[in-house]
Amino acid sequence: MTETVSHPVVSELSHPGVPGSMGRAAPEYAVRVVGDDGRSVPPGEAGELRVRGIRGVSLFSEYLDDAERTAAAYDEHGWFRTGDRVRCDADGSFFFVERDKDVLKVGGENVGALEVERVLLALPGVREVAVVARPDRMLGEVPVAFVLAQPGRSVSVADADARCADLLTPPKRPREIRVVDALPRSTLEKVAKAELRALLAAESAQESATELATGPAEGSS
Repeated sequence: MTETVSHPVVSELSHPGVPGSMGRAAPEYAVRVVGDDGRSVPPGEAGELRVRGIRGVSLFSEYLDDAERTAAAYDEHGWFRTGDRVRCDADGSFFFVERDKDVLKVGGENVGALEVERVLLALPGVREVAVVARPDRMLGEVPVAFVLAQPGRSVSVADADARCADLLTPPKRPREIRVVDALPRSTLEKVAKAELRALLAAESAQESATELATGPAEGSS
């Protein structure tokens, strides 16, 4: 992360990390894994990775002209919130789990977008999947899946929905599956999920505004 200037978690050639791990804490940083209550979690349990260093030296000082975002980036004790969910084993090796924004809160239950994406990626013809949250009045938010097919292949929404029904619990099942021609990309060619979230939020807001103006649709409660 550019906010951390250097790497808070590293592996060294002379001391290779555990296979599949990110490495161990670098000596110039303090690193901890915390739960939703802000307390450190025990080894093996997933939580958010937080980092403490010297602001302006080993950590960024502030976001330009954005005091609100800067304040939100640090907790009350000065730890930087990375937004990465990780777990740390007993010997200090860190393992990436998922981005915190990829954990949806569906009716009070945590739903990992990565788990849903893996289910859909195994469907024949699927090239890429992005699962993001859509605002929901009853459940807070629900998963929506954007599916990109492999070149020259097609993907059936009905088949994708049936696979999710077979392999996922009800809170994890996407409320909508969209087969798209392309997915928005960041500068590093990663899927720009923030754009997908913004799209769904705008659609939900428009639906709410329409409903307020015309009244609830027939048969709705």
